[in-house]
Amino acid sequence: MLPVMPLPPWRPLLKAAQQRDSRSQAARWLQLATVSEDGTPRVRTLVFRGWSADDQLLLFTDARTEKARDLTHQPSVEVCWLLAKAKQQFRFRGVISTTNPAMDAQLCQHHWTTMRDSGRALWAWPDPGAELDLDASFPSELSEHSAPPDHFLVLTLKVSAVENLDLSHHPHRRRLWLLVDQWRERRLNP
Repeated sequence: MLPVMPLPPWRPLLKAAQQRDSRSQAARWLQLATVSEDGTPRVRTLVFRGWSADDQLLLFTDARTEKARDLTHQPSVEVCWLLAKAKQQFRFRGVISTTNPAMDAQLCQHHWTTMRDSGRALWAWPDPGAELDLDASFPSELSEHSAPPDHFLVLTLKVSAVENLDLSHHPHRRRLWLLVDQWRERRLNP
């Protein structure tokens, strides 16, 4: 039997910050930094969808986006999550893996049903980034009973490093945890 690993020490800190910001819809928004094929940085806002393991953050995206192409080119990313009311910033570094319905239909269907009808509707819109067609359909809802489209991607960020900047103190407090150090906390200058 494998030993049970304790929850990484940064998870309770993140949970406490999320609880302080729980009334804000923006508390679920985080910024994903990727590198495009031409080597330029790109940043986009995504919605936090949960955890698939203690150190694996879940996000969803559309395979038709440039973001998906960036992740194919370079799966190493950083996510920045600012919880404004709690005055906490968390930065997660790691590698993202992608799963589509052809790879794991059951997993994608499960995550597909966790979204609101309005959230699922985005995957029924025309190709993201394409020239706007004023006659195109942009549905506002899509039933949970619909199947996830082939371009629905579940992104799993396997976290290897976490930095926390606590802005509620003077001076600010900054901490770092690395998976290779078994999440041992290091205190850094802010």
